[in-house]
Amino acid sequence: MLDIDEMGAKEIHNLLQKIEYGHLGCTSQGHPYVVPMHYYFENPNLYIFTTEGMKTKYIDANPEVCLQVEEIHDLSHWRSVIVMGRAYRLTEQQELTHAMQLIKAKNPQLSPALNRTWIDAWGRANVIVIYRIDPSEMTGRTTQGVSSQS
Repeated sequence: MLDIDEMGAKEIHNLLQKIEYGHLGCTSQGHPYVVPMHYYFENPNLYIFTTEGMKTKYIDANPEVCLQVEEIHDLSHWRSVIVMGRAYRLTEQQELTHAMQLIKAKNPQLSPALNRTWIDAWGRANVIVIYRIDPSEMTGRTTQGVSSQS
């Protein structure tokens, strides 16, 4: 039997700081959409640097999002975090500058993933968008032993 423990806040923050990518879930008009996504964690917020496309369409329609992050060593040794929160599209220059400094420190090329299919289908340019996710809840589970519960 696999023992699964709750992660404490410190463990959750450490995993979010370490991994830096996960799966972003969002919904629009009752339709779910999940996409792999790099994020940038600055406790307590997360930042997403992306281009206009399906995910921005969904997030703008319904800013309630979920981010799932995992670290899997094997079937018996893994950790997983779920962040529930609200995404805000950054528009004010001070917020954009702060987010870009954080993002640039981790991603010096400032290159989000770009889907060529969407460019052709939408006839759009490479429009950069930054969201800040304000978490309302963070939970974590681990098989790595007893949690610190901190």
